[in-house]
Amino acid sequence: MPNSQRTTVNPNSVLSVIMGGGQGTRLFPLTRERSKPAVPLAGKYRLVDIPISNCINSGMKQIYLLTQFNSASLHRHISQSYKFDHFSGGFVEILAAEQTFTDNTWYQGTADAVRKNLVHLLNRDFDYLVILSGDQLYRMDLQRIVGEHVENKAELTIATLPVDRQAATSLGILRINEQGRVIQFEEKPKDPALLDTLMLDPQTRSNLQVAGDQELYLASMGIYVFNRDVLIRLLDNTHADFGKHIIPGAIHSHDVYAHIFEGYWEDIGTIRSFFDANLDVTSELPRFNFFDMSAPIFTRPRFLPASKINGAAIDHAIISDGCIINRCQISHSLVGIRSLIGEGSRLHRVICMGNDYYESRESIDEFASAGIPKIGVGRNTRIENAIIDKNARIGDNVVISPEGKEENADHPLYFIRDGIVIIPKAGVVPHNTVI
Repeated sequence: MPNSQRTTVNPNSVLSVIMGGGQGTRLFPLTRERSKPAVPLAGKYRLVDIPISNCINSGMKQIYLLTQFNSASLHRHISQSYKFDHFSGGFVEILAAEQTFTDNTWYQGTADAVRKNLVHLLNRDFDYLVILSGDQLYRMDLQRIVGEHVENKAELTIATLPVDRQAATSLGILRINEQGRVIQFEEKPKDPALLDTLMLDPQTRSNLQVAGDQELYLASMGIYVFNRDVLIRLLDNTHADFGKHIIPGAIHSHDVYAHIFEGYWEDIGTIRSFFDANLDVTSELPRFNFFDMSAPIFTRPRFLPASKINGAAIDHAIISDGCIINRCQISHSLVGIRSLIGEGSRLHRVICMGNDYYESRESIDEFASAGIPKIGVGRNTRIENAIIDKNARIGDNVVISPEGKEENADHPLYFIRDGIVIIPKAGVVPHNTVI
């Protein structure tokens, strides 16, 4: 509940767990060779940098990351990005899915993943466990939700987001009483009569200081705070998932409260949501502000030169470090690290993820002798409404656009998802190709 005197919790009593084990099938082909939390974001970050930065900015520096699928690049990013000194007690550690003498299965869900790692988690001295998702874009002071959890004497607190009726049908919806205690949970409710019963009533909205007067519902954000002993009890079963299994049962047996979050939040679950969230960063007033230094987003420090612009026309774009951009036109686009854009090319509504390395002269000549373009975007190429994954080779005089094509399609050179063309990681589009 709102409180001007916010309870402050010792951050050393909080352990954070970030869920990073899902297959990320809805983000395919971006997840073909990497896990979903490792997908590049906003030119120089990765999705996992968001929850880790929220933890660090909240003073909570004991962080575990649970991984399972295509996790090599994620492990590399974590090891190269997050290093704490020996005296702070802080860490970001990977807990990968592993076989044991008692269990040889992969994670079956979020609750199963935490259960299988309890032996590691309980070696730490903590009072509260915060569970976060590895694929959401938001900025949250986690001290606030943990402090509220303590104030309410809650055993489990669920972060919730007010949403409208249309969004409510595709999310887990909670009903709370006037004190903020959760009394009902429904997963993706479709029945209009059921939706009516789940709506936030005026008195509860007033008590909890929820802004606005339209129909609102409280959707679970997949962010939880557990008391240590409660976590152990609730996982003493074979239930696989928090949202589908653990939470609905806990509401009737434990003191479960809702924390209401009213900031920007986006679940980066589909190609369309990923595309829109990235392009929004290029707007004059983006909904998520990477320039907010009161709570910065951290990532791997790189020693790259500043970007070089050789006469290009650039409008509403993000240009990352180490790029060389020749006389081209770039509008409403995001240009990732080490990107090379050739003369005469036009990029409009494009996410160009950039490159992991600069190509040597010997490599360029070798590929050219085989008729393969050099890394980056070639000359006189037009790209619209597309995602160019890392290390792609786009030739000269190429056209890439979803115009006139199906919403979803697979092709040897590209994929189309949600009406967006995707050139996969290390993909090659030969000179003079029209997509």
